[in-house]
This record gives sequence, structure tokens and C-alpha cells, in this order.
Amino acid sequence: MEIIKLKDLINNGEHQTVLSLFNQDVKDGRITMGTATILPGERVPKEGASKHRENEYSVIVKGSIVTKTGGKTVIVKSGEATFIPAWQEHVSYNESEESCEVVWVLVG
Repeated sequence: MEIIKLKDLINNGEHQTVLSLFNQDVKDGRITMGTATILPGERVPKEGASKHRENEYSVIVKGSIVTKTGGKTVIVKSGEATFIPAWQEHVSYNESEESCEVVWVLVG
């Protein structure tokens, strides 16, 4: 078993939006797990939109986030989970006054 302490991943107290925690090659693909802390007013990605070959599964652990994907804009709150299909463009931004913490997994 491998255990990662998230507090040990932050360099010199600087904010790092997305952290990749684990990567594992699997038959016909890869699984990547990580976290994201999106500060108030922050947008991910900073410009344009994200898109990747893997399906993306996310759980909002704290706060809320606005996500635009598949022609829809939704607010996702703490305790809710999302699924974004492979190759679908998406962007997220934090309109709230508190940080949003996300655990995400890319599969594919």
C-alpha cells in the first residue's frame, strides 16, 4: 500500500491547483487519481478548455464549483460527484468565497 500525505505535496506553502497522486497503467489504458484545490475566483484551466482521452470522475469534498461541459453549465456542491466522458471539453471555476476541494480520477 502506498500512502501520500497531501500536506507534504505543497512546496513552500505555495498554492498548486491540481495534484496528480497515483498513476497506474492498466490493460488498454491508465488510471490517474489526484486532487484539486480551486481558490475563490480561480478558473481551471486558466485559459481555454480541458479535454483528455480518459473518462473523468470527480467528487466535491468541500465547497462548490461551476462546471461547463457538454453545452451545459452546472454548479456542483460538496457531497456531489460528476462524470465527464473522454474527449469532452470542460472548464471549471470557483465563484464562491471559499476554496473548492475535489478528488478526481481519470480512467482510460
